Amino acid sequence: MEYRNLGRSGLSVSTLCLGTMTFGEADENSFMHKVGCDEATSFRIMNLALEAGVNFWDTADVYGQDGLSERVIGNWFAETKRRDEVVLATKFRFRMSKGANGTGASRRRIVRCVDDSLRRLQTDRIDLYQIHMQDSDTPEEETLRALDDLVRAGKVLYIGCSNYAAYRLVESIYTSEAKHLERFVSLQAQYSLVVRDLELELVPACVRHGLGILPWSPLAGGFLSGKIERGAPPPPGTRLEKWKERFAAFDTDRNWRTLAAVKAVAGELGATPSQVALAWLLHKPGVTSCIFGARSEDQLRDNLKAAELKLSAEQLRGLDEASASPLPYPYSMIRNIQGRW
Repeated sequence: MEYRNLGRSGLSVSTLCLGTMTFGEADENSFMHKVGCDEATSFRIMNLALEAGVNFWDTADVYGQDGLSERVIGNWFAETKRRDEVVLATKFRFRMSKGANGTGASRRRIVRCVDDSLRRLQTDRIDLYQIHMQDSDTPEEETLRALDDLVRAGKVLYIGCSNYAAYRLVESIYTSEAKHLERFVSLQAQYSLVVRDLELELVPACVRHGLGILPWSPLAGGFLSGKIERGAPPPPGTRLEKWKERFAAFDTDRNWRTLAAVKAVAGELGATPSQVALAWLLHKPGVTSCIFGARSEDQLRDNLKAAELKLSAEQLRGLDEASASPLPYPYSMIRNIQGRW
């Protein structure tokens, strides 16, 4: 397993990050109903991941319901006593309770959310605490000051963000520097061969300002796993079989062309499409660690091999070209004149 520093911090994390959204069996009120795994399976996955060198785990208070994923991880910590071996990341922002203050990133909400997560996780600190999406109703300085206080109190060690627009991310960085507050060390964002939008603004911003990029949904909800065929419905039990609208959005000529290119490279290397899709991201600028999910031990073992997969320059170029989309203005104009944007 390879390890990289998270952004400009001194925190060393594995290039593959265990995503735990599927941990625990959620009931019918959760968006994760029937797409998760039971606690016993989750425990085996965590054991195997740690033994393979995956020291970085990501969760969120909203995964499952009532903090289900966090509770499963907390139970594993209590049983194994291996908390110190894990770089633990969780997130706050989305609704966890009723009322006007049951969602968002206000100071009042953050103070409540961190204590709730610490209790569920059965730990005294969170290594990386991330706002799950920018809160347009709360000033960025208020959010950053609250997070800065948590770092000073020792409840949180590093802070990061997820699902931010580029303008808000840069505003946040400048606010931290001007007000001498803790700054984000990472951006967690949707990024894959299917979804490459953040390359326009967010990737350059992260590279310039030293934030580590943590791609989520690197397999596009399983589209890039190689299990789905054009003209056929997703296999029963898969996430895309349940999330029909998302599958419909992926059903485009460009994406099927991309999947064909992924399968071709996989054939050349004797690898699986999932491994190729993950390895492609690990070759991209600014990417520190890819967040991958696993509902079974077999899925985990398959994805782990991506950390060892090396793609040639020709293979990377072929995947880039197959998954490319027309550049919108002004990026197209800038590239035509300068050769890059």
